[in-house]
Amino acid sequence: MRPDDWQLTEDINDFLVRAGDFLRSRPALHNTPLTDIEKMQRRGSDAHHGAATIFGWLESRGEVRAIFYRTPRDRLTLTPLSAEQAATLAGHLVGLDHSPSSVIADHDTATVFAEIWQQHTGAAAVPFWRAHLYRLGTLTPLEPHPEGRGRAAGEENHEHVVRWCREFCVDVAESVSIAAIDAGSWADTRFADKDFTFWETSHGVPVSMAGSTSMVGGVIRVDPVYTPAHLRGRGYAGAVTVEVSRAALAAGATDVVLFADPTNPTSSALYQRIGYVHVADFTGYKFSAAAPEAGQV
Repeated sequence: MRPDDWQLTEDINDFLVRAGDFLRSRPALHNTPLTDIEKMQRRGSDAHHGAATIFGWLESRGEVRAIFYRTPRDRLTLTPLSAEQAATLAGHLVGLDHSPSSVIADHDTATVFAEIWQQHTGAAAVPFWRAHLYRLGTLTPLEPHPEGRGRAAGEENHEHVVRWCREFCVDVAESVSIAAIDAGSWADTRFADKDFTFWETSHGVPVSMAGSTSMVGGVIRVDPVYTPAHLRGRGYAGAVTVEVSRAALAAGATDVVLFADPTNPTSSALYQRIGYVHVADFTGYKFSAAAPEAGQV
């Protein structure tokens, strides 16, 4: 096997046998692939879309150095790549006639891959998502502590959770169909497999909410964190984030992570106050259709 050989499979179990240890070796950095792939394995990678997810890994001297996966919706997710590795992968995908509609990775990897993909295909790359990745260091509860307490959201709170997840997507301009986030289609959203916790007042009124993924490879991701606009600035978001972070540690997580919007310095400062440390920056690019060559219509 040459050092630049990418191996591809549609068999998720074969992929995990070959690349699972690599993903678990850096659980904080690889938190999204870990949770995505665990969900695919649990549901069946092609359960809802009639097509298979394609998985790939790059192996050198007997060790996996990087992975990618391309979902049936044509989203490409990458672990960190050098420029040479990104170029090799792009060329390989072009040769196989694979055309991802978007790519998500750490900022440097996503940017270099997008530039190389444009060179290969002529498709322009437009950034649609940016985030800071934070990992919990020493959990530090806020002082002063806002009044109230944390409480796990139960089935009786489902409509409330659905409504706040919809409002969260509007707030952060997340590129999803907002209409799809309702009780009838909840199972197909990225929020469906998460546990939710409310911060509620002493009168039992929810004022903030945080979600968390199941633990995979020792990592739990806090996502989303939402407080309605009229209740912000009172410490509720920090309190509920501390609550779910403490619960993650109690559950045995070795890494607790979250993504923060880099255009919202308030939330980033809050997460750092309670003990989260910056790990990396991530970017997503959408690819436009390639421009027609001269003479084509």
